[in-house]
Amino acid sequence: MSARAHGLAALARGAAGPAAAAAAALVVVGVFVALLGYEPQRALTALVAGSVGSGAAWTATLLKASPLLLTGLAVALSFRCGVWNIGAEGQLLAGALCATAVATRALPAAPAVWVLPAVVLAGAAGGALIGAVAGGLRATRGVNEVISTILLNFVAIQMVALAVHGPLQEAAGAYPKSDPLPVAAMLPAVGRLHAGLAAALALAFATQILLFRSAVGFRLRAVGHAPRAARFAGISPQRYGGLVLALAGGLAGLAGAFEVAGVTGTLYEGLSPGTGYTAIAVALLARLQPLAVIPSALFFGALDAGAGAMQREAGVPAVVTQMVQGLVVLLSVGLTVARARRAAGVGPVPPQPGIG
Repeated sequence: MSARAHGLAALARGAAGPAAAAAAALVVVGVFVALLGYEPQRALTALVAGSVGSGAAWTATLLKASPLLLTGLAVALSFRCGVWNIGAEGQLLAGALCATAVATRALPAAPAVWVLPAVVLAGAAGGALIGAVAGGLRATRGVNEVISTILLNFVAIQMVALAVHGPLQEAAGAYPKSDPLPVAAMLPAVGRLHAGLAAALALAFATQILLFRSAVGFRLRAVGHAPRAARFAGISPQRYGGLVLALAGGLAGLAGAFEVAGVTGTLYEGLSPGTGYTAIAVALLARLQPLAVIPSALFFGALDAGAGAMQREAGVPAVVTQMVQGLVVLLSVGLTVARARRAAGVGPVPPQPGIG
């Protein structure tokens, strides 16, 4: 069997656990919905119909999945390197902010052919800058990236708020949002589906190649698996930790640029409903495999898209889908640990005396 066939087989085996976890989570939620007094069959039917039951439902699912795919890749890439990047939310917002600033203020009279590339690059640069700040603090001051990336999320949120109430506020000044992006800055689209989705899919394959088919990817994974051994081999965990945060920030920043240039057409407070945080669940469900992030993002996008239909048609609160997300991650982790213990020939952990 060829190396490619082995890789595809490994990917299929890796997807079996998350798929089983997703199915088990839906069953558990169905039981919970029944206990609350709702009809589980009606609720789950509405959830499926609202996410994949029609062309419009598929469109909504794909639009929800696109930013989750890019931010999920950002988280998976970081975690693979042993860097706990919790800042995809802020990196996304920074990308959206920079893309909007370039589109509405920096290039108002530029030739149309240059506007969209500049907007996309600005989005990637904005996210990469926020990531690089966390990476620099980690490398030079030893600041834990969990703390720095979380705090930078709040910095990015307030930067967007300041921008839409100040220098980027629409000319009319009626609402705290930016002027609409010019037509030249908008992504090409077929219906509501914009070209950013195709770019996100291409970047998933590029990230897979970077991690598993390049020297840089080998060093990143070495730092993640064994930082002390990597240091003895001449691979600097500080340098590569900073690099991976900048790369991850660029991916998340692209998600923000694609949102304003492909979906909303304007920047406003609350642009992201927690996409960067959901991305952590997306990456964990995919077991940090870039290609597996694709179906994982689709699954979470479908949950988000179907939540409204479930609330409208079955009366079930949309927040129930958040339970599904949490259960999927917990069950997936549990199955992974159980499989690893079986492979190692380790039985269940016996109860400890004096505990419980």
